[in-house]
Amino acid sequence: MKMEFDNGYGVSVISDGYGGERGLKELAVMHDGKLCYDTPITGDVIGYLTDAEVMEIIEQVKQLPKKV
Repeated sequence: MKMEFDNGYGVSVISDGYGGERGLKELAVMHDGKLCYDTPITGDVIGYLTDAEVMEIIEQVKQLPKKV
């Protein structure tokens, strides 16, 4: 699943990445459709996430300021 937000950021969430074998999710932060490794949220993909943790991170990504 991919989502994009008005601030230019987005997320990619997969269920067959890190933690998939345990029914967990992996999330990557994206910017302008490309993987983004330089946010205050994370510098890499985040694995082993529950659905609630994914939703929490999505809300954080929505709040990131637009890059100038």
